[in-house]
Amino acid sequence: MPQDSPTPPHTSAPPRTASLSETEAEELIHGICFKTGPPRLIGAELEWLVMDAERPEQPLSPERLRGAHAAARALPLNSRLTVEPGGQLELSSAPAASLSGCVDGLQADLAAVRAALLARGLVLRGLGRDPRRPYRRLLNSPRYDAMEAYFDRTGPAGRVMMCASASVQVCVDAGYAEPGVLGHGRRWRLAHLLGAVLVAAFANSPAEEGPYAGWRCARQGVWSDIDSRRALAPPLDAEPRAAWTRQALDTEVMCVRSYEGEAWEIPRGTTFRDWLRTGGDLEWPERSGAAGRPALRAPTAEDLEYHLTTLFPPVRPRGHLELRMIDAQPGDDGWLVPLAVVHALFDDPEAAETAYRATKALSDAHGPGPSPRNPLWRSAARDGLADPELRTAATACFLAAVEALPRLGASEHVQETVGAFTERFVLRGRCPADDASPLLTGKEARR
Repeated sequence: MPQDSPTPPHTSAPPRTASLSETEAEELIHGICFKTGPPRLIGAELEWLVMDAERPEQPLSPERLRGAHAAARALPLNSRLTVEPGGQLELSSAPAASLSGCVDGLQADLAAVRAALLARGLVLRGLGRDPRRPYRRLLNSPRYDAMEAYFDRTGPAGRVMMCASASVQVCVDAGYAEPGVLGHGRRWRLAHLLGAVLVAAFANSPAEEGPYAGWRCARQGVWSDIDSRRALAPPLDAEPRAAWTRQALDTEVMCVRSYEGEAWEIPRGTTFRDWLRTGGDLEWPERSGAAGRPALRAPTAEDLEYHLTTLFPPVRPRGHLELRMIDAQPGDDGWLVPLAVVHALFDDPEAAETAYRATKALSDAHGPGPSPRNPLWRSAARDGLADPELRTAATACFLAAVEALPRLGASEHVQETVGAFTERFVLRGRCPADDASPLLTGKEARR
């Protein structure tokens, strides 16, 4: 769950520990990425754009953003507050034993953060992609320097992802070890099948120009374009642990952390498996011209754990399952709709079965390609629920969630908010992007 997941070290040097074998690496991934057991906990990570309350269309200065971050950090919050590279604020809930506990904790923290920012003339805005230009990276650290250099090799999508995107990430337990509707194998598959429906229903990053012009979820286009493999889901026809282990080890190393006083290495075309098999005895392209310089050190368990934090698939296993495909949502309580819907469709057996049947039929009709680079996910990002097949599947899923929420003990406010979203958008084949307009000003921006 969010607060149980370590924050990636941005500036610290790696500990000098023993090197890792390929077998040990596989066993480590097996052990840390799927922790099975009864589904008990729910969590969320909410990313927000920070904007001027009266002139939201204007970019904020770095000094003003840093002041806002300092004011938010000074608050006594139950959630963990972090800052994204472009200055976006993220609140990560504590793992909660109930939906109400998760919602109540985040609402209290959001109210405190919003009040502190409003005193500075600022507001939080739930939007999947920041339309303000230019994109500027606020945070400077070895991690983000290396990440930017790595992504720049394949185009501008990486910088947009780092500096101008915001999401609602929902975290659910992996599930039982045994088969069944609440088993980890079924939940892993459901997360990927359901993903396209969630992209379409919660699309909130419309684009009017550029490579994603006309898309309702341009943020998803950005994520699918950052890397040829790093943002891909593994094949779903394999056992989850084995599939994810192969995917992780066969993805390129983004950076190799160095000891204090040394620059971080940025290799090219070298997977973590390559690094394991050579023990660091590689001809690193970025080292050309450094004749006689010692070979890189061999990888360690800490290097592998760090490598896993640089993988960005739509569903990331971190002991629990982290669903990463949902745009940030508008309004004060828009974020709780995806949180409640995902909770209902994963943790209520009847709703989970309905969602699995609806989304499996949809996925089967569009082929087995990995998300998010298959026709179904692209239709979801481009068309939202204007796609009739996605609308049909979303209707079945959301109605099942609405019926399940009372059984799960959801509050009347949560039930009413999800019901209103279902009526306003899903049943009409619409999504929040269909209501989006250019950046609002004045009172409208504060709503």
